[in-house]
Amino acid sequence: MKEIIRTDAAPAPFQGAPYSQAIKANGLVFVSGQLSLKPDHAEIVGDTITEQTEQVLANLRAVLEAAGSGLERLVKTTVFLQSLDDFPAMNEVYKQHVGDQPPARSTVEVAKLPSGALVEIEAIALA
Repeated sequence: MKEIIRTDAAPAPFQGAPYSQAIKANGLVFVSGQLSLKPDHAEIVGDTITEQTEQVLANLRAVLEAAGSGLERLVKTTVFLQSLDDFPAMNEVYKQHVGDQPPARSTVEVAKLPSGALVEIEAIALA
């Protein structure tokens, strides 16, 4: 059985696309990729990788909390960067939010992200 997670504390699916913010199933929460959007804005927030990563993690936290989880319960993340040159700055922000028991993680460079975003993060956490 799966439960669709939806919160107004994080952006709705991008441009009305057919996906859920997260799905809770079998003790896990699967969070869709989060961009640097505020719930009430349609445009990317922040010009730097640091600003965008902060907003992405705030969105991720909001979705996880709506599912009864949190950043401390992350088990796996995938970070998509428009440029791997941004890895050090993204990593500095990331490590401030994931605590002393960080999840497994993959980081990849992609050709393009929606709305010109510099970073997108998807996650799996314990419910």
